[in-house]
Amino acid sequence: MVLTKVQKEKILEDLEEKIAKQKAMIFVDFTGLRVKDFSSLRKKLKAVGEEMKVAKKTLMGIAFKKAKIEIETKKLPGEIALVFGYKDELMPAKIVYQFSQANPNLKILAGFFENKFVEAEKIIELAKLPTKKELLARLVGSISAPISNLVYALKYNLKGLVYALSRIKNES
Repeated sequence: MVLTKVQKEKILEDLEEKIAKQKAMIFVDFTGLRVKDFSSLRKKLKAVGEEMKVAKKTLMGIAFKKAKIEIETKKLPGEIALVFGYKDELMPAKIVYQFSQANPNLKILAGFFENKFVEAEKIIELAKLPTKKELLARLVGSISAPISNLVYALKYNLKGLVYALSRIKNES
């Protein structure tokens, strides 16, 4: 589909806006992915406040140059979509990685984290890390475990004492 100059400018403005407010970006190749699956991925990302945008590589390249980000989009293979992380840096990587496990046609190509271009392997590595909520839950569990065990031990020692006293009382 041939785009008019006005359409291209609008897409470019939209890309520049998204790039300016992102915390992380992931480049994915969606060649061969069915429209139904692509829509499903978009819905999953939207549910957590993240977004996916498809644009031509040249327009992406122009938007990156304007944002002073050095990424050569022409070297990335296939049809490219950009996944933007606005709230959480790792959540889009997790969603895309899990989706790519179920849909082999979606391939993670690279990403942009902490103002650095990172390879696909690093994105996958980051996607496998536990979320902040999971880490906090583990921390709380670790902190509360000794206290819970102490309460449990004291409770059953007292029960044992009460049981022994009641046996002595019944025998007398």
